[in-house]
Amino acid sequence: MIKGMSRRVIMVDSPDPELFENAIFILRNDAFTKGAEPEDILRQAQQIANEYVKTNIEKRKRKLPPALYVLTGALCGGGILAVLWLLL
Repeated sequence: MIKGMSRRVIMVDSPDPELFENAIFILRNDAFTKGAEPEDILRQAQQIANEYVKTNIEKRKRKLPPALYVLTGALCGGGILAVLWLLL
């Protein structure tokens, strides 16, 4: 626990609540002194959250069910053993 510190935080609602409820962004202390507008900062936080969701949904769709991993491994192992048996 940090005492005596104050931080500016932006909370963005998730575009896909299946992955997460909210995204929390902690702003740098000098974020507004560099000329950034609050709307720009919020827009960038929403864009980052959207890109995260898109990336993880694509990864999740590409994954095979665990049963297929076992089946694939067994077939590959069986194939390798068959080739070795034929060579010997």
